[in-house]
Amino acid sequence: MNVFITGNLGYVGPLLCKILRDYYPSVNIVGYDTAFFANDLLDLEVKPEYFVDTQHYGDIRDIKEEFLIGIDSVIHLAAISNDPMGVEFENVTEEINRSASVRLAQLSINAGVKNFVYASSCSMYGYSEGGARKETDPTNPLTSYAKSKIGTEEDVKNISLGNMIFTSLRFATACGWSPRLRLDLVLNDFVASAISVSKITVQSDGSPWRPLIDVEDMARAIAWAILRRKEEGGQFLAVNAGNNMNNFQVKVIADKVAEQLPGTIISINENALPDKRSYAVDFSLFESLAPNFVPQIKLEESIRRLIFNLNHLEFNDKDFRNSNFIRLNSLRKRIKNNKLSTGLRWIYNN
Repeated sequence: MNVFITGNLGYVGPLLCKILRDYYPSVNIVGYDTAFFANDLLDLEVKPEYFVDTQHYGDIRDIKEEFLIGIDSVIHLAAISNDPMGVEFENVTEEINRSASVRLAQLSINAGVKNFVYASSCSMYGYSEGGARKETDPTNPLTSYAKSKIGTEEDVKNISLGNMIFTSLRFATACGWSPRLRLDLVLNDFVASAISVSKITVQSDGSPWRPLIDVEDMARAIAWAILRRKEEGGQFLAVNAGNNMNNFQVKVIADKVAEQLPGTIISINENALPDKRSYAVDFSLFESLAPNFVPQIKLEESIRRLIFNLNHLEFNDKDFRNSNFIRLNSLRKRIKNNKLSTGLRWIYNN
């Protein structure tokens, strides 16, 4: 089986490639990435791309059909990956997350790809009342990032898929340990802050809801989707990917971290304006379609793994929010150093 992964040099890619090797030992993995974050590694002794057979470097906006010839499954991770980056790079977010994604889907159809897996997001539910959101409920995207995700789904629905199976995994909020760690995710931020300064600062009043999924469980969901059959949800499927037990209010997430790091102070902004992003999500459809791939890692275990690995690497960066482990910082620094354009393309004449 030949698998093509875009954005494999990011947060999810290292765990994904390992999980694919575990499930499918003979898989041939081809990576395609711009390498914006390739060097943002905490553990510099280990290169997580050990599991990749062939690595291509390039902008997803420029990818050619020839890369996809002979590929069985495409896993599309490449994206401007959170709300703050979407605010600063709104037009680029639309170009990469939506236009380039739909183009990639069309190229995959043309090339005879059997399965296309799109890493989408539950953030498209935005602010929701009246219980956990199901796939049949209205979406309410509040940010450029969220709009790009639902926009891609809507656009792909309007093209002929031919013989290709398309699966959009609407992931819960990512969390947990990865060799290419991100610290701009709510749980990861809380753990890093508790370790480095023994304090967690919750910018909201703590009441907003977030569903969480460990990055390892994201990889398992993808491992299911690359071989999904039409009988399992239809030719086009958009499904919430997560576990019903992992819907938490932000203040509860902070409490869970403090329980494992005694002495941590939690500061909650009781006077904060209401956070418009608040949503619990129903993951029952995913459980019914992929019972053997339902997320296994509980919040407490994600926290434990983060603590273990950060302590093992002697992490103690009190200023980590200004580091490259915040993805927006990484892009800003490369633009400031004239390595990237404001359109997020590499500048090669330096």
